[in-house]
Amino acid sequence: MHKMRVLGLAIAGLFAGNAYSVDLLQVYRDAESYDAVLASARYQSEANKEQKAQGLSGLLPQIGASAGTHYNDSSRDLPQPEVSGRYNSNNWGVQLTQPLFRMQNWYQYRQGELASTAAEMQYQNARQDLMLRVATAYFNLLNAQETLASIEAQKTATLQQLELAKKSFEVGTTTITDVHEAQSRYDLAVAQEAATVANVEVARQQLVQIAGKDYGPLAPLRDGVKFQAPQPNDVKEWVHSAEEGNLLAQTARLSYEIADRGVGVARAGHLPTVDAVASYGYNHQGALADLFQTEAKSTVGSIGLQVQVPIFAGGYTQSKVRESLALRDKAQSDYDNARRSAALGAQQAFLGVTAGIAQVAGYEAALLSSRSAVESNKLGYQVGVRINIDVLNAETQFYETYRLLARSRYDTMLAQLKLKNAAGNLAETDLQMINALLDPEAAGRPITLPDTTPKPVPGNSEATPAAKPKRK
Repeated sequence: MHKMRVLGLAIAGLFAGNAYSVDLLQVYRDAESYDAVLASARYQSEANKEQKAQGLSGLLPQIGASAGTHYNDSSRDLPQPEVSGRYNSNNWGVQLTQPLFRMQNWYQYRQGELASTAAEMQYQNARQDLMLRVATAYFNLLNAQETLASIEAQKTATLQQLELAKKSFEVGTTTITDVHEAQSRYDLAVAQEAATVANVEVARQQLVQIAGKDYGPLAPLRDGVKFQAPQPNDVKEWVHSAEEGNLLAQTARLSYEIADRGVGVARAGHLPTVDAVASYGYNHQGALADLFQTEAKSTVGSIGLQVQVPIFAGGYTQSKVRESLALRDKAQSDYDNARRSAALGAQQAFLGVTAGIAQVAGYEAALLSSRSAVESNKLGYQVGVRINIDVLNAETQFYETYRLLARSRYDTMLAQLKLKNAAGNLAETDLQMINALLDPEAAGRPITLPDTTPKPVPGNSEATPAAKPKRK
């Protein structure tokens, strides 16, 4: 008679014990200071923000100073006498230029302002992307561990069925076909186990790459978690929010505005420029600077307006205008694509949440049904109304349903985060809400699977089937 048991397996090497465990929020905070992608985005944002100051500089005064000293060797042919000699000349000067009318400088300043705003949006998008990458890696590792645990349990159950088939064959109640079928399922479970062990290690290294730590036990999802429908529960509202609020779409819109200012910069090349110019200088020339071989010293100060009118630059300005117009059209197309992609992403994520909730409920019911099917088939095998392959099929269906349920639960949580990301309002508080669904105290515990051992049949304590049923 089989004893009641819980198919719970602790995966060797996957868990380091219960002394210390981490949750999703802790991993995210570690990743904030370690992830190279986020660090790159942060430095790129800091660099792009400088474009605002660079644009402003074109509207502010420009001050320059110069100085020089020269050694001169001079000779002059005069009627009488010839004059020659060596002397030094020195000069210095300061000049201030204040742009009064330079349209291209104004457009460049506006470009710098927009570029600084876009840089901040790009960095915030990188932070949201990090949240998604951390959550994906975290739940992928948990799912890989659960998958391995279920395959381990399935292998154990199949091995038991194989041993039972061999025993039944020895006493003549089953055929060799039952042994071969059980052996085939067991070998398949062994192969799946090897592949899943590799998947667990890959998932672990992906989390290490993001957060920089090889964590021990991770806090798993609480039992019986119920997912809530998106609020508002209207896909059209989420699509509208994504079109207007998605950070990539907003960045693309700013890129279009920057390109539009670029058209203004190019067209301003046809316009005159007006500057206020003030200068002050000193000049000293040594002997032989004139016919009388005397030193000359002078200081000059001036202030005024300087106007420059472009007339023809070989077609360069017209070419820049055409180039900037094409780039503006490209930016418009990029913006349209970003808005459409955001809308599509919101639709997919919304359906992922709603369909995921339905899938979780369906798989939970299917798991109960498949467990009952395993129990019934095992009981039927004992009394002789079921054959070995029926039990094996029922067990396979049970463990596959368990894995589908686990995957759908993680996918539903990720879809919730993706939906907020598509709308552009994913924040750390959303991670905190997901983190509240985890159970740190359960970290490192053996993954427990439902018991599928049937109760013993009264009057039949043997493990072998009573008689071999006929195949239909």
